[in-house]
Amino acid sequence: MFRPPSGLRDSGPAFWTIFMALSDLVVPQAVVPALRVNNKKQALHELAARAAGICGRNEREVLEVLMQRERLGSTGIGSGIAIPHGKLARLERLFGVFARLERPIDFEALDGQPVDLMFLLLAPEAAGADHLKALARIARLLRDTDIAEKLRESRDAEALYAVLVSGSGDM
Repeated sequence: MFRPPSGLRDSGPAFWTIFMALSDLVVPQAVVPALRVNNKKQALHELAARAAGICGRNEREVLEVLMQRERLGSTGIGSGIAIPHGKLARLERLFGVFARLERPIDFEALDGQPVDLMFLLLAPEAAGADHLKALARIARLLRDTDIAEKLRESRDAEALYAVLVSGSGDM
């Protein structure tokens, strides 16, 4: 995990988030190459289970945070992309899980198009603007048509992870 030099640690989490590499946000084990789901609720449940295992939290707690956010409005941002996200108390840092769906599903996206690329983001409750900055960076990355095409063509976790990390310029 990236740690800022000791003299910069006093600047707090904002520095860490701004300069965070995507490889610090999503680890290879957090990439799902062919998620088999039939609907939005099932997709969120599967990603919540994966995220809970990675960040050491309760699956139910993660799912509830995601469902609360979805009740405010879909996190399907269009072009086949969804970025479900939420904040958890006592979470130490940002965590991400990426999934390429085996078949696109209805996600009530803004453009009405089915979703086949999902990036789940969990943030500490106190993340504030840093959470929003991370969301914006992920959205920019996934909306890049070349990156999205490579992600849709990749069939294994290693290839997907390589596209995410290289495509982000390591954020």
